[in-house]
Amino acid sequence: MITERIDAITAIRPAYRGTVLPAPRSVKIELTGRCNYACSFCARSMVLRDQKDMPRELFERLLREMRQAGVEEIGLFYLGESFLCRWLEEAIAFAKKDCGYPYVFLTTNGSLARPDRMEACFAAGLDSLKFSFNYADEAQFEAIARVKPKFFHDMIDNIRHARRVRDKVENETGHRCGLYASYIEYDGEQRGRMLEALAQITDCVDEVYALPLYSQADLVTETEAQAGWKPTAGNRGRLGALRDPLPCWAVFTEGHITWDGKLSACCFDHDGRFHMGDLTTTPFMAAWNSEHFQHLRAAHLKKDVTGTACERCVAYR
Repeated sequence: MITERIDAITAIRPAYRGTVLPAPRSVKIELTGRCNYACSFCARSMVLRDQKDMPRELFERLLREMRQAGVEEIGLFYLGESFLCRWLEEAIAFAKKDCGYPYVFLTTNGSLARPDRMEACFAAGLDSLKFSFNYADEAQFEAIARVKPKFFHDMIDNIRHARRVRDKVENETGHRCGLYASYIEYDGEQRGRMLEALAQITDCVDEVYALPLYSQADLVTETEAQAGWKPTAGNRGRLGALRDPLPCWAVFTEGHITWDGKLSACCFDHDGRFHMGDLTTTPFMAAWNSEHFQHLRAAHLKKDVTGTACERCVAYR
């Protein structure tokens, strides 16, 4: 199940509690920095860095290089919405069939995951498709995502089609893609409203799990406070298996690559302050163990990130 995989990444094993590390088991790579939503809880809508598409030749070179280095799981997304990428299905096939990644996963807001595109993704070998379901109703969707309410209904319709399409592909090819949904477990009344909304889709996915409200590296803390919500400290994983905020697992166990080839130390690198290396000029493992990255990991292991890129994060106040 997806929660077992998440917990395996957010738990920092002894082999990864150092400054110079083996290749991460998992890497997320940003096919596009663009998104068709402008969610108030996501700092991507602040447009603090360019949001374009990854050159295909860079994508293919990096995937080959990371697989040779020992990366096993590849997420074809980071901060953007990958269904905006016209060659998403081909990217999945390249990762599975050309590079041999054992596990290829994807997270989407669901609005553009139409049945025909999901079928193509499943047939290409996608192992996991997770929908981010973070709105209790149409009105809240419009207020938070700041797009037309039509997308809310498109999201629900697409999720409800997903199981039928997945089962069809499995019957034809023998390949089965896991279907999952996550939701932000806000506090107070909103929590109950979310549970009611989830009843529309729980029979269409294999597992549903809750996430805390993140501060997005302290970029949206003020916005969330104005809405009456209290963000969690940093990225502590999923609810039910929260990790200590220091050392932060994202600095040790998972790679994050922006559309323009920057290796980041953070799940929420919206403004570039967490860039640890330029993969257009530097080999992946050299950037993964760059001097800058080693310095940051040492600070996390000491549980004192004063003066580092992580200092502003709400987790360390």
